[in-house]
Amino acid sequence: MILSRFASLIFVLCLTANVAAQPAAPKVIAFAQDTLKNDFRLAQVNEVRDAVAAHPELSFVYSDAQGQTSLLIRQIEQFIAQKVDVLVLGTNDEQAVVPVVSKAYKAGIPVIVLDRGIKGQDYSTFINSDNVQIGAIGAQFIAEKLKGKGLVLLFEGLQSADVTHLRSQGFLAVMAKYPGLKVIKRTGNYLRKDALLEMEKLLAQGVRVDAIFSESDSMLSGARMALQNQKVDLRKLVSVGCDYTSEARDAIRNGTQTGSVLFPLGGNMAVEVAQKLLAKTAVSRHVVIPVKLVTRDNVEQVSPIF
Repeated sequence: MILSRFASLIFVLCLTANVAAQPAAPKVIAFAQDTLKNDFRLAQVNEVRDAVAAHPELSFVYSDAQGQTSLLIRQIEQFIAQKVDVLVLGTNDEQAVVPVVSKAYKAGIPVIVLDRGIKGQDYSTFINSDNVQIGAIGAQFIAEKLKGKGLVLLFEGLQSADVTHLRSQGFLAVMAKYPGLKVIKRTGNYLRKDALLEMEKLLAQGVRVDAIFSESDSMLSGARMALQNQKVDLRKLVSVGCDYTSEARDAIRNGTQTGSVLFPLGGNMAVEVAQKLLAKTAVSRHVVIPVKLVTRDNVEQVSPIF
């Protein structure tokens, strides 16, 4: 009887030790992304994924809303139900997602709003760059290149995204200082195909511009395709994009794009902030990542974002 009880005690102690020795389950970082059809948005997801992979105590899941706000909301609902440990948000609508983001935050899930802001206040950290400055940088460069005279095309992104309005605001504020510059606007939704189609329409109408400021390099690439198809000499056109992708770097090198405003993805920063949130360490409510203009003068010194 004594031996039996002793053996049972040993079994219980060993079982307890084995349970204690089990490693903790990885903390889940979930990225609810607007769309993966956009080069920049896809690269953001990949940067977060790669940053998480360097930390065995973390795991990564993501969703692709395919540009549909209703789907994005449903996917966030699913992450809430799954009780993920951190939610990273890449939205396409600054207002529509506010209720579900608030629901996640009030459920105890730290929320990192990445790149595009929201109208609500229920989030842990907002990571972005100064989008007004981005527009102003592009405008000032173009104004100086054109010596204050000419027709300028502004290619805007998604009209439901705050970054679009902020970049346009910064751009138009500078343009207003130059009465000899006229600005026309078209919407490309941050997509290459949409910008190509809009550029083709302008060319079909006989419109010839002296400069283009595109709120993403993807849109500028689409516009460039349309211009090349019409045998327009791109080296005589002042064209500035935003993001600074590898494609933009190559175009700047060969003279078919004049410049690009570097706009960091923010994925690495999101994972750094997520780790602090998981560790219950204080984080800044707003993290701003610096931007800069890239031209032929410094193209070899600046690494593209993807």
